[in-house]
Order: sequence, then C-alpha cells, then structure tokens
Amino acid sequence: MNQESEVVENDVSTKKMGRRALVGSTVGTIIEWYDFFLYATASALIFPKLFFSDSDPYVATLLSFATFAVGFLARPVGAIIFGHFGDRVGRKNALVITLWIMGLSSFLMGVLPTYATIGFLAPLMLVILRLLQGIGVGGEWAGSVLLAMEWGNKKKQGFTASVPNAGVGAGMLLSSAVVGLCIAFTGDNFYVWGWRIPFIASLLLLLVGMVIRLRILETPSFRKVEEGNQVSKMPVLEVLRFYPKQVIYSAMAKMSEHAPFAIFTTFMINYSINNFKVESEYMVNANTFASILMCINIPLFGYLSDKIGIKKMYMIGVIATILWAFPYIGLMSTGVPVVILLATILSMFPHNIQAGAQPALISQAFPARLRYSGASLGTQIPAVFAGGIAPLVCTYLIQTTGTLYSIGFYIVFVGLISLIGTILLKNISQVSEEVSIATNYDGHLSLTNTEDVKA
Repeated sequence: MNQESEVVENDVSTKKMGRRALVGSTVGTIIEWYDFFLYATASALIFPKLFFSDSDPYVATLLSFATFAVGFLARPVGAIIFGHFGDRVGRKNALVITLWIMGLSSFLMGVLPTYATIGFLAPLMLVILRLLQGIGVGGEWAGSVLLAMEWGNKKKQGFTASVPNAGVGAGMLLSSAVVGLCIAFTGDNFYVWGWRIPFIASLLLLLVGMVIRLRILETPSFRKVEEGNQVSKMPVLEVLRFYPKQVIYSAMAKMSEHAPFAIFTTFMINYSINNFKVESEYMVNANTFASILMCINIPLFGYLSDKIGIKKMYMIGVIATILWAFPYIGLMSTGVPVVILLATILSMFPHNIQAGAQPALISQAFPARLRYSGASLGTQIPAVFAGGIAPLVCTYLIQTTGTLYSIGFYIVFVGLISLIGTILLKNISQVSEEVSIATNYDGHLSLTNTEDVKA
C-alpha cells in the first residue's frame, strides 16, 4: 500500500474524501468555465468593438467569433497533453496545472491593450491567450469528472459525475452575473474599462481554486492502476490504437450537446442585440437565468440517469434537442424580448438532460488506466467541429440564406449524428482491469487485452 493510500485510511475517510473531491472538482470547474464563458460573452459584446474596430460590423463579428473558435480548436490539444499526464501521473496533478493556465490567461486578457492602442498586436495577443484557455479547458473537463466519479459511490456514478458538469452552468452563471453587474455599475464606461474587471477578478478565483484542489488526494481508481503496474507509457496512443471506435462514438454523441449550446448562449446573444435591438444587459440576464437552471437540472438529470439508465437518459436529451430546434428558432424569430428570454430558458432543458448523463456515459466508455485520455479525446474533438465553429456556421448560414430557420436544420443535423454515436457507444467500465502489459525487445509496447466488453 502506498503512502497516499495510508493517508486516506488513517487521516481522512474515503467517504469524506469523496465529498471533498466532489466539492474540489466542482469549484475548479466553475472557475475554469467562468473564464471560458467570460470570453464567449466578450466575443459577442466587447471584442468586435475594441479589438476589430477597423472592420465593418459583419467582418468584425466574424473575426471576433473566429477568436472564440480558436479556443475550441485548442481544446483537443489540451485533451492530448493532459490526457497523457492524467493517465500517467494522476488526475489531481493534471487539474492543478489546468487551473493555473486558465486563471493566468484570463487575467492577462483583462490587462491587454486594445486595437486603438497597439494595432494588430492586440487581436494577435488575444488569440494567443485564447489558445491557452482552450488548452486549459481541454484538459480540465475529463479530469474534474473523473476526480469526482472515481472517489464517489459506484452505484451513483451518473450523479457524482454530473455535479462537476453542473459547474459549467455555474461558471456561465458567475460570468454572466459579473458582466451584468459591471454593465450596471460602470454604465457607459463598460466599453472603456469596466469590461476588464471580470477578467482581472480571475486571479482571485484562481487562488481560491488552488487552495481547495490541493487538499484532494489521488483517486482510488488511479492508485489501483499504479499499484498493479498498469500505468500506460503512451495512454493517448494506446487509446487510439485499441479503442478508436469508442473515441469516435463519444465525439459523435457529444455534438448535439455542444453545438446547440454555443448557439443558445453565444451566437443568439450577438444576433438578438444587432438585429432585434434587444439591450445587451437583457441578453446577459437571459443567460443568467438559463445558467441557474443548469446548476439545478444537470445534477437532477444525473441523479435520474442512475435510476433509468445513463445511456437512455442521454438519448432522451438528444431526441429532445432535435424536436426543439425549429420551435426555438420560431420563438427567437419574433424579436420580442420576453419571448427570447423564454426561448433561452427552455433551450436549457434538452441540453441539461444530455449534460447530466454525459460525463458518466463517456467516462464509462474507457478502462480506468486510459480513462482520462479517452474521455478527453472523446469530448474535446467535437469542440472543434461542433461548439467552436457553431457561431461561424450560423453567421454564414444566415448571410447566405437570409433566414434564421437555416440554423434549425443545422441543429437537427448535429442531433442526428449524436443519436447514431450514442446508440453505438459501449460501456466498458465493468470490464476486468487485468491487462497484460509487456515490452518487447525493440522497446515497443505490446498489450494483451483480457477485457470482456459489456455493451
């Protein structure tokens, strides 16, 4: 038994550490997604005016959403980097680094000179910092989910894995609330200096998150992998070699949760402000209400997924997203602020059903020794093809078709992809972890898999 295992048994009970891990992973997730969504809001409200001011409004919007997409492009890079370290040195150590990356990059955004001050260097530096944010978030999601799930009750994996995912909603809530307060208190100065306050505040949140996460010990699942000498030398390559279909199906399943969410919370903010003349503060508040629902609904649907089946719950969410696509566009097309508010709030339910079941669904698709890498790749690859490009695709569709309803077809399209991926995805978390590993004479890893896959 290693030293860390002894500490758990002697000083802190497993149950107590499970609660600590649940809190620590969730708080860290809130902080990281606060930073990520803060940028999303700024890309709709602030950056087109301050960092792309020489462009016409349409081009400025495209450029701003392009920098938003850069963060999603970087997320698979973060998945590869931290998937490797998460399966090699542990979940906790990887998560401490991702928190530092997110906090510092957001703080630096808050002190970044604008285009009027340093010209093209301003958007260039913004893109670099956004890349760092994407790398941090790309490594964060799987680690925070695994930290909670692997310390939690085996019979409640849907719920324990969903709580950190609710931190995504809490992060959006916190960022929307802080931006709303800054708009209210700084007034006309918001576009001068008030917008910087939420970014600079990231440094304080970073310190809080570090204090909490450093008190969490490594998970029992990873310790068993270590004690059994099953730690993979190249976990990312091993996942791609032995479980490529699981990675692809996970990515497909993720798309209907990812792309519509980016549309609901980012693209439609910008569109409503520019085309329906809805006040920016009103749209930020709409996201705030939606975020409150996320904080409640995601753990609720995670809990229900343990009762009715994790895969079944996720499929319900995917189908609901498909059915909701055109009613949502119809409500948004009215241009009436209160109807837009209602549509934004209602759109959270199909998303939250998926977000509640998804962490456990994808985590269970890989064995413990490769779980960080597999879950990271399976969730961050669609960040590029779904969430990251969604605002750009929507801007293009409206510009070429002249109708919002083209977005409805886009939502249905990604929903159908997810439905297929979810059906094909297998649960292999119940398989034996007895994997025979040997190194042949030329130093290459050979692996004999003795696992019986459970569908």
